[in-house]
Amino acid sequence: MKTLITDRTLRGLKPAPAGKRTVIWDIAVPGLCVRVTDKGAASFNVMRRVKGESAPVRRMLGIAWAVPFPASQPLPYPLASAREDARSMVLDMSRGIDPKAKLATKQREDATRQANSFASVAEKFIAKHVRKLRTGVDVEAAVRRELIGRWGRRPITEITRRDVVELVENIADSGRPYAAHKAFAYTSKLFAWATAQHIYGLETSPCAGIKTGEPAGKKEPRQRVLTEAEVRVLWLATGGMSYPAAPFVRLLLLTGQRLREVAEMSWHEVDFDKALWVIPPDRMKGDGAHEVPLASAAVEILKGLPRFTGRYVFTTTDGTRPISGFSKMKATLDERMPGVARWRFHDLRRTMRTALGGLPVPNNVAELCIAHAQPGLHKVYDQHSYRDEKCRAFELWANRLMTIVEPGTADNVIPIAASAR
Repeated sequence: MKTLITDRTLRGLKPAPAGKRTVIWDIAVPGLCVRVTDKGAASFNVMRRVKGESAPVRRMLGIAWAVPFPASQPLPYPLASAREDARSMVLDMSRGIDPKAKLATKQREDATRQANSFASVAEKFIAKHVRKLRTGVDVEAAVRRELIGRWGRRPITEITRRDVVELVENIADSGRPYAAHKAFAYTSKLFAWATAQHIYGLETSPCAGIKTGEPAGKKEPRQRVLTEAEVRVLWLATGGMSYPAAPFVRLLLLTGQRLREVAEMSWHEVDFDKALWVIPPDRMKGDGAHEVPLASAAVEILKGLPRFTGRYVFTTTDGTRPISGFSKMKATLDERMPGVARWRFHDLRRTMRTALGGLPVPNNVAELCIAHAQPGLHKVYDQHSYRDEKCRAFELWANRLMTIVEPGTADNVIPIAASAR
C-alpha cells in the first residue's frame, strides 16, 4: 500500500492480522515505509539497495512503538523526523554505506569516547591509585570536586594546557591558593598515570612545563596559630555542640594529631589502663605506628563518649564508618565564633605544637608528640620511644589549655604568643 503518510495515518494504525505484517509506503520519501507486526509493534523502515549490493535491504529507523497509540500523547518518533532521517539514510545507501554498519561504527566510537572521557579515566585513577593512599579520601574528594566536576564528559585527549592553567587560576582567584596548588598536583599525577597506561590516546600530559607558581601564585607556608582568646572562643563554641563534633574538635586541640588520624580513631587503638592511644602504621603519614599518651583531660573526654557496635570512636553510623562532613562542621563552628579570623582544622595542630615550644618540653620531644620524624642521625640511632617524656608534654599542654579555656584555674601561666619560635 502506497500513500502520503500523515499523523492521522499513524494514529489509526492497528496490529496486523495474525502471522502477517502491515506495510504502508510513503510517497513523499521513496523507500520509506511504516511497518506493523501482528503484536502491534510499529516502526519506520527504509528498504533500498546499498550501492554495490545486488539485493535491497531493510533498515529500521528510530524506535518502535505500540499501536494503537493514544490520541492524547505525541508520537514517540515524529513523522517529520522519520522523513528527515530516511532521506539521510537513502543518501548513505546510494553512496554504498550500509546504515547498519554505520550505526555499529558510531556505537563503537561512542563507547570508546565514553571510556576515554575524563570522568571515566579519573574514576579508574581513583580506584587503582588514589584509594591506596593514606590521604585517599581527601584526594578523591578533591578530584571529584575540582576536576571531574569541570571536565567530566570531555574526552581526556581534549584537555589542554590552557584548560589546566584556567583551572588553577580560577581556584586561586577564589581565595584558595593552597587548593589551587593541590588541584594542579592531582591533575599532574592523574595525567601522568593515564599516559603511562597507553590506552587512552594520550601521548603527553597537558601539565608538562607548567609551573604552579605562575597560575596559582607563590605558595606561602601557613603560619596561622590561634591566640589564647581564639582558643577560648573555640572551646566555648564546641560546648554548645553535640557529639561527635564537640569532643572531636576538643581532642584535635588536646592531642595535636592530624584531622584524619583523630577522625578515624578506633576503640581498639585506645588503652585506658595505660592512658595510651596507638595509631597503627597504615594510618600514619610516616608509615610507622605512633604512640599518643593521653592526658587526663583527653581520657575524660573519651570515657564520656557513647559506644556503638562498630569500631569507630567518632561516628554517625553506629560505629561502622568514621565521621566525615568536616566542611559542614567547620561552617557551624565559624557561625559560633564571630570575629575570629579565618582558620583551618590543621591550625589547631600548629597551635598545640607552638604551645609546646613555650612549655618545659625539649624540642625533639615536642616534634615526636605530633609524629614529626627526627632529623638526620637521630632517626637512625635514637630508637628511644620517649613515652614518658611525651606523656609529660601532653599533660603539660592539657593543663595549659585548661588555664586558657577556664581562666583562673592555675598560676604562672605561659602565654602561647610568647612561645613561638
